[in-house]
Amino acid sequence: MTDTRRIDPEEVKRELVALGSALGFAAIGVTSIEIPEDERHLLKWLAQGFHGEMDYMERHGVMRSRPQQLAPGTLRVVSARMDYWPVDAAAPEAVLADLALGYVSRYALGRDYHKILRRALATLASQLVERIGPFGYRVCVDSAPVLEKALARNAGLGWIGKHTNLIARDAGSYFFLGEILTDLALPVDEPASAHCGSCEACLPACPTGAIVAPYRLDARRCISYLTIEHHSAIPVELRAAIGNRIFGCDDCQLVCPWNKFARDAAHPDFKVRHNLDGTALTEFFGWTETEWEERMRGSAIHRLGFERFSRNVAVALGNAPASDEVIRALEERRSDPSPMVREHVEWALARQRALSERALHPNA
Repeated sequence: MTDTRRIDPEEVKRELVALGSALGFAAIGVTSIEIPEDERHLLKWLAQGFHGEMDYMERHGVMRSRPQQLAPGTLRVVSARMDYWPVDAAAPEAVLADLALGYVSRYALGRDYHKILRRALATLASQLVERIGPFGYRVCVDSAPVLEKALARNAGLGWIGKHTNLIARDAGSYFFLGEILTDLALPVDEPASAHCGSCEACLPACPTGAIVAPYRLDARRCISYLTIEHHSAIPVELRAAIGNRIFGCDDCQLVCPWNKFARDAAHPDFKVRHNLDGTALTEFFGWTETEWEERMRGSAIHRLGFERFSRNVAVALGNAPASDEVIRALEERRSDPSPMVREHVEWALARQRALSERALHPNA
């Protein structure tokens, strides 16, 4: 454990915030490690099966709500926010309205945020070591079993909205979170108060009804889960509602009134790459695995793998306006090596044929 007798905790915290700001973090807060109410909520959520195929969440159990089990000696959690809104990207509403295009969640249009945040947090910690000497810490970004939104709320960075995303009064919800678990006994911040009020715009905005009640998300119906975390076939009954969303979903955030305060991306690597903000579905589906690897390497989308990416695009093509081009694109992948892709292609072709038939005989 760090010898806190040789440092001024208040001064160290001020130094931490200043260093973080220089590295592109829009806000930094500190909280203690106790989140018992959030742990109870987590266990109830898991018991209801709302985590779907994310078995790792059940395996981690209460480690997710007890940072000291992840990094022994942890006394405080430093929570950091980095804004990602890609201001130069095509308007999300316009892309969603054009079902011939593939919609990628705004956070994934640039480079993989995991690496960017992890690098920045590691730099922040090492810079602090240079100033005060060695101390115990562990950097976490998303993939580590940490209840990051609850800790960020307690660190004063924002409140958890009814859609279960974190919202900041001055920045909306388009930002990434990362943590430094540390044995430094730093002064803690006041938890953020909630400001959703009576607004429930996010609930009906969810295309698949995944927000089953305020603050309760059934991941098994969530498009972000279905297109990213779900490894098997997408349930047939949810495919039409997915529309043209091929990686993630922003609908609940797009309608949130607090996002009028969204801030532009702080890091240049969050700018749009490879025209991901408005590429035709047929073009996506025409990529070979080699071409996909070349374009998606360095992107958060890369962790999907070519098979699941193809699965997602096949569903979106089934929801696209009927056209010969779409049918040709699907026909070319009917013999795909993946049984899962082939099944989704056949579903999409059946949808396309039905749409074409309806267009030919509108009064039938």
